[in-house]
Amino acid sequence: MRLLRTPDDRFTDLPDFSYEPRYAELADPHGGRIRVGYVEAGPADGPVVLLLHGEPTWSFLYRKMLPVLAAAGLRAIAPDLVGFGRSDKPGALADHSYARHVGWMRGFAFDALDLRDVTLVGQDWGGLIGLRLVAEHPARFSRVVASNTGLPTGDHDMPAVWHAFREAVEKAPVLDVARFVQSGCTSVLSDAERAAYDAPFPNEMYKAGPRAMPGLVPHRPDNPASPANRAAWKTLSELYLPFLVAFSDGDPITGPLAPILQRSMKGAQGLEHPVIAGAGHFLQEDAGEELADHVARFVRG
Repeated sequence: MRLLRTPDDRFTDLPDFSYEPRYAELADPHGGRIRVGYVEAGPADGPVVLLLHGEPTWSFLYRKMLPVLAAAGLRAIAPDLVGFGRSDKPGALADHSYARHVGWMRGFAFDALDLRDVTLVGQDWGGLIGLRLVAEHPARFSRVVASNTGLPTGDHDMPAVWHAFREAVEKAPVLDVARFVQSGCTSVLSDAERAAYDAPFPNEMYKAGPRAMPGLVPHRPDNPASPANRAAWKTLSELYLPFLVAFSDGDPITGPLAPILQRSMKGAQGLEHPVIAGAGHFLQEDAGEELADHVARFVRG
């Protein structure tokens, strides 16, 4: 597997994101070692909140939430998925699979950092990966926050807007990452913020991760990840693990999944699930402080 590493000078002068980068080395079962970049904020002995981003963003997405969570005394950890941010980037589309991404984040959270009593915050692919981790390692987690995400099995078709997004990513001669992020926001990104989302990808060679991810979503029942996701659904729905559904009111892709999660998860019963008003798919951009406040109260409550 050919790994690319974004030069450090691509990450200078990031707006409101002066956190010191940290790195964990993973032994990849397919050969070699992979470096995962991450940032964290808050006391080292505080309750752990694992913030998993999705496609095509990186931990920069959580810059508005990190200080709120830290101020609440939580240890907020935001890694970059492999292929994104400061993490190493497998150079071929075939290097990426759903199972590999779950394995990479498992290695980061449990093998490298040995995290326990974790509150998962998963959005977009952060939920697709994170919910698998919860289902497969429930003893490591204390709570779940699902935000504009789901756990597709392929037994139900994805919405038309998702199919349009997938086709656009697959066919774009040049993948404009910042434009795709902007399209998922109700707020307007500044030039500096758009540049920050583009920073991990100096050229098209570095974009195998963002290019591959839409095609890895199980949208047919015979997808290679469908059996594992069905098993995860069964486990999650039977867990008495507090499960907060914190969606925005403006996400055409995942919006319909909120009531399904609330209804299906035993840990969601009896909780007051917030709806973040005026926010799009990337609600961390549009209302990060508000979402962080809900997370902090959920953990502390």
